[in-house]
Amino acid sequence: MALFVAEHRHPAEHCPASNPQMAPFLLKLLSAPEAAKHGVKIHGEAVARGQHHLYLVVDAPDQAAVRNWLAPFAQAGSLDVLPSSHCEEVVARGKC
Repeated sequence: MALFVAEHRHPAEHCPASNPQMAPFLLKLLSAPEAAKHGVKIHGEAVARGQHHLYLVVDAPDQAAVRNWLAPFAQAGSLDVLPSSHCEEVVARGKC
């Protein structure tokens, strides 16, 4: 398993949280059982208040697993999946 940070962004006028059909679907998608179906373990998630940015820290077999799991978010805006490291690894390496 590898560590990834995923970021989804969407315009305010297309916020899925305001869509009564889409919002419950996306919330369910972000559940631990749904993530596990894709081999993904969620460590944390947050939405920057008023910014329409969702951040996730996850373990997954690869970037493709994260992208496949979060594909519906990519349809609602942008989706970036970045290979990441724990802070201890960065310090041990001596660089980000």
